[in-house]
Amino acid sequence: MAKLEDAHDREASNDKSPREMRITRGLLARNTLLNLVGKMAPLVASLICVPLIIRGLGVERYGLLSLSWAILGYSLIFDLGLGRATIKFVAEALGKNDGSHVSQIVWTALSFQLALGIIAGFVLIGVGPLLVTRLLNVPLELMPEAISAIYLLALSLPVTMLFHSISGVLHAAQRFDLVNAVEVPLSILTPILTLTGALSGFRLAGIIGLILCARLAALLASTILVLRLMPNLRKPMVSLTFLPRLFSFGGWMTVSSAVVPILQYMDRFFLASGISVNAVAYYTAPQNAVNKLWIIPSSLVLTLFPAFSTLRAAPHRQPLHLLFARAIKYTVLAIGPLAILILLYSREALHVWLGADFAMQSTVAMRIFVIGIILNALSAIPSILLQGIGRPDVTAKLHLVETPPYIAALWFSIGHWGIVGAAAAWTLRFAVDAALLFTAAFRICELPLRLSRENGLVRALAALAILTGSAWGLKALMQSFSLFMQLAGSAVLLTLFAWLGWTWVLDSLDRATLMKGVGLR
Repeated sequence: MAKLEDAHDREASNDKSPREMRITRGLLARNTLLNLVGKMAPLVASLICVPLIIRGLGVERYGLLSLSWAILGYSLIFDLGLGRATIKFVAEALGKNDGSHVSQIVWTALSFQLALGIIAGFVLIGVGPLLVTRLLNVPLELMPEAISAIYLLALSLPVTMLFHSISGVLHAAQRFDLVNAVEVPLSILTPILTLTGALSGFRLAGIIGLILCARLAALLASTILVLRLMPNLRKPMVSLTFLPRLFSFGGWMTVSSAVVPILQYMDRFFLASGISVNAVAYYTAPQNAVNKLWIIPSSLVLTLFPAFSTLRAAPHRQPLHLLFARAIKYTVLAIGPLAILILLYSREALHVWLGADFAMQSTVAMRIFVIGIILNALSAIPSILLQGIGRPDVTAKLHLVETPPYIAALWFSIGHWGIVGAAAAWTLRFAVDAALLFTAAFRICELPLRLSRENGLVRALAALAILTGSAWGLKALMQSFSLFMQLAGSAVLLTLFAWLGWTWVLDSLDRATLMKGVGLR
């Protein structure tokens, strides 16, 4: 039966089939670190390439490219939640040592994913011209280019859906080493290929075509890895008996999949239609930069979802409670210090990265985004817990409740304050979302309130408050010093914060887990 073992337990699972899944703290720590390291290289590539991409494409075309990815993201609602359902039910089967049903689950999901992807592509081809000519404020000379780009996005939909499900099998098996072996090169290639296309004079469709080729290669690589890991999948076994279970879970995930892209991308469409495509560029550049902080909680969340799904089979809830509480503490300690530095040095960072124009237009919005990303990072933990225990209906219903007031707030804020108003509405939505998700998780999972005190979360928040005050005071005192000296002083503060976290916030179990995760024990 699935259980969460202590960090010092021997990990015999290294020598066993993926069917004999054991969730240990060392395994979770290693996978989280693998995900984090795997996301750092694409982050560096993006930070380097984005300024050059903007110069190569121009502000308007960069805004259109951002809208193109938003359209692709929203089109993935046709996934109907099957990608996440695949991870959940495969993880549950592995946690119960029930490998006989894995092949049926995977092939059933893949077959319907392919069909849904083709349907989604045709739908996008049909509505694409309407989006460009009627709903978005696209300059007349760029309309043909934008329509061609949407047609290429339509071709990429089946590939993207299949890739998510194939990769989901590796997630469920906790093989994040293989996940990152495919996804890291793909993530690095995306900005590099975009830059290559921009410098080569490609239109948007040509750039998207390059990225589509990279995704095809990633799909092929993931398929080979999955078949080598689980040879029993080489024989297709589609079973309609699994559809009710897949769609029951996936149905609520579909509701979230339909609503979340609205929450994520509606701000860009409102800015494009209400102000200009240029406003989208000034808005999305700092937003995308701040969203790179999401690599920290997402590295943990990717590991937690299959872990929560597997631990659901445990006879007691203590492993779930413990993992939930510690995950929140680790998120605070990991994302908090970086968020504080970005908050303090937003103007300087934008000036160095994108130039004086972006620093003037986007600084306030960027500072607001930082607050929002912290709230979003924390709310991801209860959200993934609810989904992992089989209650995706809760997160879906909350998203439905949040959408109308968010759209109203967004429309009002953009009309009065432009990109700053959009950023404020974006952050306010995450504040409401976090409050609702934590309330739901504590009630449904019967989480005791003492969890935060017993697992060091209060100390983590106190340490972060000390760092915030110290960093703010240091910046004020060093105004007359160079930016390099100010950053050097901040680096010293971060070092002291790391020492305080290691000695005061983390307990012996935390330290043993982290050391085991990096291979020191």
